[in-house]
Amino acid sequence: MAKVCILGGGFIGRFYADALHGQRSRDRVEVVYARKEETAIRFANDYSIPHYTTSMEEAVAHPETEVVVIALPNHIHEEAVMLCVKHKKAVLCTKPLGRNAEEALRMTKACEEAGVFGGYLEDLCYTPKFLKSLQSIKDGAIGRILWAKSRETHPGPHSDWFWNIEMAGGGAILDLGCHCIEIARNFIGKDIKPVEVMCWADTQVKPIDAEDHAIGLVKYENGAIGQFEVSWTFRGGMDLRDEVMGTEGTIWTNSFLRTGFEMFTTGKGEGGYVSEKAESATGWLFPVGDETHELGYTHMFTDMFNAIEEGRTPQESFYDGYVVNAIIDAAYKSAKSKLWEPVQLPDWRGQEGLQKPSVYQEYDADHWFIKEELLPNGDLKIILKKKESGEIIEIEKLNLK
Repeated sequence: MAKVCILGGGFIGRFYADALHGQRSRDRVEVVYARKEETAIRFANDYSIPHYTTSMEEAVAHPETEVVVIALPNHIHEEAVMLCVKHKKAVLCTKPLGRNAEEALRMTKACEEAGVFGGYLEDLCYTPKFLKSLQSIKDGAIGRILWAKSRETHPGPHSDWFWNIEMAGGGAILDLGCHCIEIARNFIGKDIKPVEVMCWADTQVKPIDAEDHAIGLVKYENGAIGQFEVSWTFRGGMDLRDEVMGTEGTIWTNSFLRTGFEMFTTGKGEGGYVSEKAESATGWLFPVGDETHELGYTHMFTDMFNAIEEGRTPQESFYDGYVVNAIIDAAYKSAKSKLWEPVQLPDWRGQEGLQKPSVYQEYDADHWFIKEELLPNGDLKIILKKKESGEIIEIEKLNLK
């Protein structure tokens, strides 16, 4: 059993507490910190937490604190992590790790140098559908990964600080793109180096200084492409979708908006909360069966606490958060320059010097293979390229039945 301290009594802190205390979990929240005393008291009462405080250091240093979970605004992450380092407490930090790669790398190195466990709470890399997809890819089910696309869009975040570019560090790219980028990294391979980014971003709807909509491409050293689509302007709820294309297959997942659970209500009965970012409680609705589980929080904390007990690195570490921040930094540069921008990774721990694999697959001594297709009449058509001349030809194997 781990004794947990949660820093932050708001929206994400409640999701974390629901996951930690759910399903008869043996890990318990013993301490909660919130800036406002009334928030701390309410949180403590709602989750039967024995200790609450408005002092962050008091919460971290508390004798009942073994593991600290950071559920705070982006601009406070580094301060909170450094307190955990000071008091030698294992720390799990919500996404994004930092407002930029410089912050994220400082936090990563501080934990490593102090021997403090650092886990990156990237919940969408722990959803049941994601974990199943990732295992299929690792098993080779869809071959070599060529393209991984992830989309997260909704009408915008829930607290004022998200909309403040100084406090948040960015807009939709930092808030949502961190999820999408890390999802694609997992599918492509986290040891494959991201080399450059092309990104379009704009402020289309909200009167803010940051971007509320963006699309980006991340090029990897082995030739694979990651793609992210993010928006704070999408109407109709929260849309989480992933697509992965490999040389031998394809994966499509829809994790939230359309999951096979649909309901219609006139609104005349007693309604209530439907799901995160749902914009209406009438008409056709798309509830989520177990939101905490479907968004990955359950599996995420299981991995984190198992990793602490087993003395291993979790699936998502502070270093992963740093790499994601570095890719996002390049995306912001590209959005301004309108050019491909290099990903600056002075601390890279994966493979080096990879090249895009050859596209040439031999059919016979004289031909390269392009494609074969079974036609409606049963004939097999094969498209080939002559090695010597480069001419594209087709041959047919007739169905003689």
